[in-house]
Amino acid sequence: MSPAALRRRTVLSAGLAAPLFVRHALAADVPRFTLGVASGQPRATRLVLWTRLMGIDLPPQVPVQWEIARDEAFTQIAARGTETAEAAWAHSVHAEPAGLEPDRWYFYRFTALGQRSPVGRTRTAPADDAPLAGTRLRAALASCQRWEHGRYAAWAHVAQRELDLVLFVGDYIYEYAAAPSSVRPHDLPQARTLAQYRERYALHKSDPALQAAHAALPWWLIWDDHEVVNDYAGLHAVQVGDAAFAAQRAAAYQAYWEHQPLRQAQRPVNGALPLFERAAWGPLAMLHLVDSRQHRDVQACLPITATTGAGTVNVADCAALADPARSFLGTAQERWLHEGWDHARPWNLLVQSTLMARASSAPVAPDSPGKAWTDGWDGYPAARQRLLDSLVQRRVPGPVVLGGDVHCHYAADLKTDFRDERAPTVASEFTCTSISSNGQPQLWTNRLLAANPHIRHGRSDQRGYTALTLDSRHLQAELMAVRDSADALSPVDVQARFAVDARQPGVQRA
Repeated sequence: MSPAALRRRTVLSAGLAAPLFVRHALAADVPRFTLGVASGQPRATRLVLWTRLMGIDLPPQVPVQWEIARDEAFTQIAARGTETAEAAWAHSVHAEPAGLEPDRWYFYRFTALGQRSPVGRTRTAPADDAPLAGTRLRAALASCQRWEHGRYAAWAHVAQRELDLVLFVGDYIYEYAAAPSSVRPHDLPQARTLAQYRERYALHKSDPALQAAHAALPWWLIWDDHEVVNDYAGLHAVQVGDAAFAAQRAAAYQAYWEHQPLRQAQRPVNGALPLFERAAWGPLAMLHLVDSRQHRDVQACLPITATTGAGTVNVADCAALADPARSFLGTAQERWLHEGWDHARPWNLLVQSTLMARASSAPVAPDSPGKAWTDGWDGYPAARQRLLDSLVQRRVPGPVVLGGDVHCHYAADLKTDFRDERAPTVASEFTCTSISSNGQPQLWTNRLLAANPHIRHGRSDQRGYTALTLDSRHLQAELMAVRDSADALSPVDVQARFAVDARQPGVQRA
């Protein structure tokens, strides 16, 4: 069966999955793999395989067999093993096959309690010494999939495309309760406990299109705020209070690890989860995946009556914004990033959570420094300056910043001085719109574009994802837009196309 046919079959079979919660059934009859399968963190010779057992009457420990093969019929087994799914970790499975061949596709599956999982398809990265001329990367950049706001037509489209990888940059779940008038309401309360976060992941992962995208491609993931609570910073969350928030964040981090294709070494310890890391795509690109939540400083200029962790302020009225001690990534992660830019490859892809370009919602002039949204990079301008200066100082080749969070397709030029339109561009940026989460009215985005000429494109009225294709010389970006976010079968169109030359930072319409 061809890869495209496999993906079509995955979408259809996922749509016929058994109900998530089965009542009045014998334990032996309960489907155990209703959340599907996933793979992630592809490197040249290893990756991670994931699933989670579901249903009633699961023993405290369950042996789960896994196998990965070169063919869909599983006649050419590349590796196999057994993992123990434990109740303490939501019966999740994180298998780590090694010794695989670089730059090739594989098929994988799990077996437990007499049942077999759906088949997933995954691949390894190219080897570092592969020929540069023949290496390319095709990736989907995605974020923000609030369940109740819309359907996942974007994921169905991703599952059908000829891609290598998904880069997911945050807000995999949303912690909120849902309004009855939502596109697809749910009855879960706002997530605060481990059990509630687990329920929220089970809800999102029950979607057939999301399952299909996981089964079709390996993923690299980072998080943003809604995996825990809106606008949190480090161990601080205005809505919760610091004393209670440490326990809530620890619960959320555990649920995140339980439900994503992360390594066993990333299992949370003492409420912390090691997330940021680097990954090479052969000789072509280095991915720098960073964590903008766990280590950041608290947002500046919060009013005493604040009910959330961020807001929009007049820059002139918030002196703390300019404090050079404040960090978006944390001092240690900033240093790690600065010291680890790659000079052996034509591309450095910074995979992070949000828009980096200055995005003042009011015009900026010498006597009027504009406005800043304090939860984004505008709220940490000194940290952003250090990062952009680092690109210049280290002469970093092919720097491209990738993000999400703001529910808007953006393409932007990054400069070390956003006040000067003639200042040289030092990096390119693509921020994907949301998979389903509602965006700002386009009229608001149009005003933002007028105040920030370095942002070359902005559309906040459509949902979707960004498709990236890289070779040794060029990056092509297709900004994909869902026609009807309430329709699970909606067509998906190209909203705009951009290109970047590896030798010259800046986005160009294609």
